[in-house]
Amino acid sequence: MQRIGFKEWALVCEALGEGRQSVIIRKGGIAEGRDGFQFRHREFFLFPTFFHEQLGRTRLVDATLPEPPPNEIEIRFFAKVQETRVIDDWETARALAPLHILQESVVRERFDYDDAPGVHVAFVRVFRLEPVWRFPDAKAYGGCRSWVPLPEPPAGLQLHPVLRADKSEAAR
Repeated sequence: MQRIGFKEWALVCEALGEGRQSVIIRKGGIAEGRDGFQFRHREFFLFPTFFHEQLGRTRLVDATLPEPPPNEIEIRFFAKVQETRVIDDWETARALAPLHILQESVVRERFDYDDAPGVHVAFVRVFRLEPVWRFPDAKAYGGCRSWVPLPEPPAGLQLHPVLRADKSEAAR
């Protein structure tokens, strides 16, 4: 099990962990490096990020943004990448709507960001952690980057699939 965290909106992490979302859509950001964003890891912990604007950028109507624990990181889910694609056709990207919670305008914003239209998509299988993994927050986890190294996971950490394998495959 790799000790890497993938920073993602807390609401998206919860949707993945509840089986309401089965893809991660990413364009990249300021600190992705010269090569830009890539799904560099086939397995990773979902590292929730919190900012209040994310609720209004989803299609969720009944959700509330959870409050982050003070001075602590709480990891609840682990993801395994089943397949990745770079989608450079807007209609194909738009057709992913049943597989995620983001508003179409957010996907479009990501799609159109920079000189090369398109998005990176990972079809993932998500696992719930038992127990929830908590560790102290640190400056090393900040910044506009997708991947962060994590401390050693606790002994005895168990992974429980959110969806059965056949349901997960059907989402692709």
